[in-house]
Amino acid sequence: MASSTGFVASLFLLTLCVGFIENIHYEPTWQSLESRPLPKWFDEAKFGIFIHWGVYSVPSFTGAWFWNQLMNGDPKVVKFMHQNYRDDFTYGDFASQFRAEFFNADEWVDLFQASGAKYIVFTTKHHDGFTMWPSNVSWNWNSGDVGPARDIVGELTTALRNKTDLKLGLYHSLFEWFNPLWLQDQANNFTTNNFVTRKTMPELYHIVNTYLPDMIHSDGDWEATDTYWQSKEFFAWMYNDSPVKENVIINDAWGINCTCRHGGFFNCQDKFNPHKLQPFKWECQTSIDPISWGFRRNMKISELMTTDQIISNMVEVISCGGNYLLNIGPEPDGIIPAVFKERLLDLGTWLGVNGEAIYTTQPWVYQNDSITPNVWYTSRDGPTGQIVYAIVLDWPEGATLTLGSPDPEVGTAVSMIGYEGDFTWSRNGMDGMNIDIPAIPVNKMPCDWGWVFKITGLIN
Repeated sequence: MASSTGFVASLFLLTLCVGFIENIHYEPTWQSLESRPLPKWFDEAKFGIFIHWGVYSVPSFTGAWFWNQLMNGDPKVVKFMHQNYRDDFTYGDFASQFRAEFFNADEWVDLFQASGAKYIVFTTKHHDGFTMWPSNVSWNWNSGDVGPARDIVGELTTALRNKTDLKLGLYHSLFEWFNPLWLQDQANNFTTNNFVTRKTMPELYHIVNTYLPDMIHSDGDWEATDTYWQSKEFFAWMYNDSPVKENVIINDAWGINCTCRHGGFFNCQDKFNPHKLQPFKWECQTSIDPISWGFRRNMKISELMTTDQIISNMVEVISCGGNYLLNIGPEPDGIIPAVFKERLLDLGTWLGVNGEAIYTTQPWVYQNDSITPNVWYTSRDGPTGQIVYAIVLDWPEGATLTLGSPDPEVGTAVSMIGYEGDFTWSRNGMDGMNIDIPAIPVNKMPCDWGWVFKITGLIN
């Protein structure tokens, strides 16, 4: 059973509940930068969609790391290239085949909104260096000069803001595997930083000033420190002088010394899920296809996360104070695979019923139940006291749901979100409660996964 301590809960609430404080100048030191309150929209949002799309979507074989695997002699990738392309065909030749001919930003945004997500994180540039906007420091290796001949980031940004109130996150890789400037700095043991000053930082300043993102989601920081990347200086500009200074949030991938230690919120590692409350705001980034971030033509339905698994994963993360960022990989022509659409629409249906137990909630004193497995808790302040949500991932086998963590009293009331009427209950010895489950017809069940019991009037 995961239980919060008073110290941890206090830190968590202090981080999340304070508003943005105006007229504070932040110095380029971690002590100063980390005194900035986290804008509350991020914690309230809870659920976002990650989109990996780029030149690697054309071979669509192993995902976003295809070029790196090819250059490092991965046998399966080398064999794939040998069997399907001429001998002198390079990764760069895929760019002209990345045409995005069916990409429709409005259709994407409609799907994202229907999924129940409150923000998106779009991959503006992965480690191959191809930018999804017409970057003036990425000549002939961007979506304006080759391939789509379009500003993909711009189209998506416009559609998002014209049609929804979803927040915009922009993923950007700090480094590029085979950029000569990067390789030179790497060879110099990062005593030079020509790649940062001539490539990374010009791009970051450009996308912030042009697209006004609510989040910069950095990656590719693991070989050099924040000093090489000039991360603190960039943070200070973002917080003090940028056009998004009041609302923007930044993650922790800004140097080999930063992960899970310094930044705005923490990703820590891919698919980070500690299963207990943390003393900081964090996000779990994961993928419907656990094998790849980018689209794979050879993916099998049995390899993908089911709707039930996704909801269970999301509930665990949110119960422990995290946000849930779920990745999809569109096809090279801009079509989002039907199976990904289905999963996102399933989430939208579930959140349409149970969003009260997810959005704007806070961790409860207990994160999961002390007796019954696969029951996770969230909470919020209600008009007459605290509301506790017990999210039951496995429907009870009998006529009773036994919960060990809630401490009820005479005025405690129990209902199920989406179902009319209250449930009767009795105390379970000294602690906990037994909730009586009536025979509910299938057509009266509010959802197919993750049933939420709403409990008010508890002692704890």
